[in-house]
Amino acid sequence: MDNNNLLRQLLMIGVGTTSLVAERLKQVTEEWVREGKFNPDQARSFVDDVMAQLNVNNSALEDQFQRLFRNTLQDLGVPRQAEMDELRGRLDRLERQVRDLENKSWK
Repeated sequence: MDNNNLLRQLLMIGVGTTSLVAERLKQVTEEWVREGKFNPDQARSFVDDVMAQLNVNNSALEDQFQRLFRNTLQDLGVPRQAEMDELRGRLDRLERQVRDLENKSWK
């Protein structure tokens, strides 16, 4: 499985979970407003505060997950993109040198 695809899927799960929490929170606060426990402004403020906190925590969690994912890939010996680019460059230079040597030997 492609590592970017796995990461994308995990992030989408997080987004889906956040959406479910937001929807459920909205339902609960609407119920509290109907029961008279909150007025509409309090409910709206409460939802906004909780969602802001979730977004902050979600961002921190995403950063932590990305660090863990990078460390795991490194532990498994998967090269980073910069390392792959460097190796491709070295390979291109070696191929040019071999071609140049072959051309010299044929002359």
